[in-house]
Amino acid sequence: MLNKQIAKAKINLCLHVTGQDKNGYHLLDSIVTFANYGDELIFRKNETFEIVSDGQFSEDLNNIPITDNIIYKAAKELRLSDGIKIGLKKKLPLSAGIGGGSANAAATFRGLIEYCNTSLPIDNGLTLGADVPVCLKSTNQRMQGIGEILSDIEFLPKLSAVLVNSGDKVSTSTIFKILKSKANKNISSLPNKKLTFFETIHFLSKLRNDLELPAIEIVPNIRKVLDSLNDCGSNLSRMSGSGGTCFGLFQSFELAQKAAGEISLQNPNWWVRPVVLG
Repeated sequence: MLNKQIAKAKINLCLHVTGQDKNGYHLLDSIVTFANYGDELIFRKNETFEIVSDGQFSEDLNNIPITDNIIYKAAKELRLSDGIKIGLKKKLPLSAGIGGGSANAAATFRGLIEYCNTSLPIDNGLTLGADVPVCLKSTNQRMQGIGEILSDIEFLPKLSAVLVNSGDKVSTSTIFKILKSKANKNISSLPNKKLTFFETIHFLSKLRNDLELPAIEIVPNIRKVLDSLNDCGSNLSRMSGSGGTCFGLFQSFELAQKAAGEISLQNPNWWVRPVVLG
């Protein structure tokens, strides 16, 4: 066995769409953190190149050609020629706004970099997806531009949260197409000291996810997910990325666990996970 990598769930605590560049790519300003939960990738030597997926959300991946798999694309970015078997335990839902594919690509880079005796792509995987560079870091970051401008941030405390996904797939391209304003205000300045939980809630409540309302327009269940988090006592509920996973922030992990249990009981077909962020 070569090694094991965790592809952590990426959470956009806020996401401001601030414009478009000359190539049509959307410009973003986002505060990104990561959960202590994600997909698992295990790397072993093999006669040929092979990807084997299992886990709760593996079925959709197993039904696509290997050349469409972002793990395969990441391996090819490193010019992999030796045989290797990558085992993926798919624990995160697909098309869910929490960077599952990008985190898998980043974990593939990390897992293969020593094996291939090579280095990261110059763009840190940006051509594979806007979230790949930030997923390579998997630490608290301010993400700007089209995903290539990253800044370490220190003000966030660890946060107890519940992640909820109704199972509805959300198309990122469709969300951006119906977004009414492509040039919105950026985040502006960040706190210069470590915040308490309630200071964090106060700060984040002044920010937003510009993709949330268009996503709800396409997938009304996202509103139901947010309502369920609020009903269970979340101090701040918001959609992550382009959806449809939403998060609720709670004062303690015990409260998050309790809320997750209540939401799961009321909505047995939803994916619900209590996590720690940061």
